[in-house]
Amino acid sequence: MESTVASVLHRLRGGNSSAPRLTWYGPAGERVELSGRVLDNWAAKTSNLLVEELDAEPGTRIRLDLPPHWKSAVIALAGWQAGGVLVDGEADIVFSADRGGDSSGGTAHIVVALGALDVAYRGELSDGDLDYAALVRQFADSFEPFDPPGADDDAAHLGEERFTQSELLESFAEKAEPGARVLVDAGRPLREVLAALLGIWAADGSAVLRHPDVEDTPRLRATERISVG
Repeated sequence: MESTVASVLHRLRGGNSSAPRLTWYGPAGERVELSGRVLDNWAAKTSNLLVEELDAEPGTRIRLDLPPHWKSAVIALAGWQAGGVLVDGEADIVFSADRGGDSSGGTAHIVVALGALDVAYRGELSDGDLDYAALVRQFADSFEPFDPPGADDDAAHLGEERFTQSELLESFAEKAEPGARVLVDAGRPLREVLAALLGIWAADGSAVLRHPDVEDTPRLRATERISVG
């Protein structure tokens, strides 16, 4: 079993890299499919953004004020790959779906446009905010960290719970059937969705992440060849 999130990503990129690993059904009827290679590319671009634009390093605290979404999953993977620590409290870097406000206290705010066709945030940004959609494509689609996180490095501080990189895979992630195509309800809290997705990928499976406005139908299950969920 892999001991870090980066090792899971690298495995998904290798082998059958064109196989779908994450399929998103959004509230506006959009369907976004990411293969293992594309998922790894997005995570790499985001890791590079974190390190090159925001000076993230091992131990940097990252908070996701985002709903469950394919971009939320990518950002979490990227943060872990860069050695960041996912937190639900005070953070060095905050990703949100809305303008972040004053960043004079040292916290960096990154606004994430969640529309299917959004290549930039459509609203007005606050002073100091960064536009994720407008920036992320500028970065390389491979990530070579100077100081890669190890199995025993901190990866999440959520409430009273602490997880290292290896513990993310061993105890934070939900167990999944090997190779299964799993339907995941995006109406669940983000923490639960991330745990489900990480467990699916650790088991070499793939996920269909369904926004709660999208009906769970036999046709959807048949079309996506859902085996679990």
